[in-house]
Amino acid sequence: MKKILLFTLSLCIAVCSFAQESWNLDQVKAQADSAYMNNDYATAVQLYESMLEHGEAAEIYYNLGNSYYKSDNIAKAILNYERALLLNPSNDDIQANLEIARSKTVDKVEEVHEIFYISWIKSLINTASIDTWAKWAITFFILFILAMYFFIFSKQSLLKKLGFIGGIVFLLFTICSNSFASYQKNILLNRNTAIVVTPSVTVRSTPDGSGTSLFILHEGRKVKIKDNSMKTWKEITLEDGKVGWIAASDIEII
Repeated sequence: MKKILLFTLSLCIAVCSFAQESWNLDQVKAQADSAYMNNDYATAVQLYESMLEHGEAAEIYYNLGNSYYKSDNIAKAILNYERALLLNPSNDDIQANLEIARSKTVDKVEEVHEIFYISWIKSLINTASIDTWAKWAITFFILFILAMYFFIFSKQSLLKKLGFIGGIVFLLFTICSNSFASYQKNILLNRNTAIVVTPSVTVRSTPDGSGTSLFILHEGRKVKIKDNSMKTWKEITLEDGKVGWIAASDIEII
């Protein structure tokens, strides 16, 4: 009996703590939104940043990106729009604001054209978030089980055929949805892209300040991290194949 009471008490405390934290976050968000509306962007940035200490959210990254953009910090605006897009890749507002922020940068990037079917698959994956694809996978699996039930237990040949065909279709949809969710999860867990956050930085041939100067990048430029093994230096690569070393302090991981 005592164990049951202790468990119930612990559960009530946990629920109350969660409710209190959610209420506090709602309060902070309201304050941040108010500061943004009153053009107090520095306060809005500080409050949105504090909310991210409790976990990532596309909406908060988006609002934070807007606050940085209004503060003329284009690099941090791009960084947070990119982070928001990772969590919600189908959001048109995030994509539109990201493109606007990119247009303010010095370095202009020429897109590398991919094979059409790879580009099409990526576009399909980005029509939904990881959570949405996971929900679709569960839904299709339940429909697969239902179709198999009709195929195995139905006495009518038509229902058996529909169950068999439906089972194959739903199984394929389940596999695709799981694969898409897994692809997005891998991107979230293994982030290998970054944004240059300093006004300008010299990319060098070796991980050392005395290395040969190769080229210069400016704030807001997106790079891919090729070698992340060192703490103070990162080897980066660009879309056109250029490779070099950059100080870790000059970039922030998306």
